Amino acid sequence: MITTDFVPGSPCWLDLGVRDVAAAAAFYGSVFDWELQSYGPDAGGYGVLRLNGKAVGAVGPLTEEGARSAWMPYFNTPDADAAAKAVEQLGGTVRVAPLDADGEGRMAQFTDPRGAQFAVWQPGKSKGLEAVDEPGALSWTELYTTDAAGAKEFYGALFGWRTEDMPLPGGPEGTYSIITPAGLGPERMQGGLMEVPAQSLGLNGGRPYWHPVFGSADCDATVARVTGNGGSVQMGPDDAEGVGRLAVCIDPFGADFVVLTPSGT
Repeated sequence: MITTDFVPGSPCWLDLGVRDVAAAAAFYGSVFDWELQSYGPDAGGYGVLRLNGKAVGAVGPLTEEGARSAWMPYFNTPDADAAAKAVEQLGGTVRVAPLDADGEGRMAQFTDPRGAQFAVWQPGKSKGLEAVDEPGALSWTELYTTDAAGAKEFYGALFGWRTEDMPLPGGPEGTYSIITPAGLGPERMQGGLMEVPAQSLGLNGGRPYWHPVFGSADCDATVARVTGNGGSVQMGPDDAEGVGRLAVCIDPFGADFVVLTPSGT
């Protein structure tokens, strides 16, 4: 489970890059009941998404030419500058060099050696997300990659993650690797990674990518909200043994995310 007791390497923030911030806020507001707290023109249109007053993520305009709309996970780090150096030493790329965010913290954005984009957050006044692991909030992070072994090596060296392999639930051959922060037990599992062929990554031009999993009290009802507000469904809803009922969704702007009602809820 993801918690707000952030430790190095744990997911602590996420934001959506999109061409139309207002339209994105309206869509996710209809799906998850999120409300946008805009920081205004001085912040370039960036704003925090809140559920019952608690921060569950953020949304802002795309700033890179040719970039697609996508969710970006941020992982906790005690030192963003050291993380940037480590990323380069491990064969990754620094896309946005470490910078201060008005005293809230220090951030940087990277690309791993296979092309998946992610970020780090060094806490300042803001520790990160205020609600997680509940309906309408981040409950898991997932990496689709063309090189699972390479991803384990890269992120393991960068964050100290421990991974444990398990058969894919429900059918297709392959392995799913569970991610747990360094030194913590299975109760703190935070995400997974899965090797997929490049042709299955058409949403991102064949490049690996991260996407978020949001909790839901009723997966089918949430999916109906997705499709009723201009989004689409790539897979599901389906039952995954030992996991729950889930669906892979795409918002009207091309960003994908997963909706999950965990088993036993």
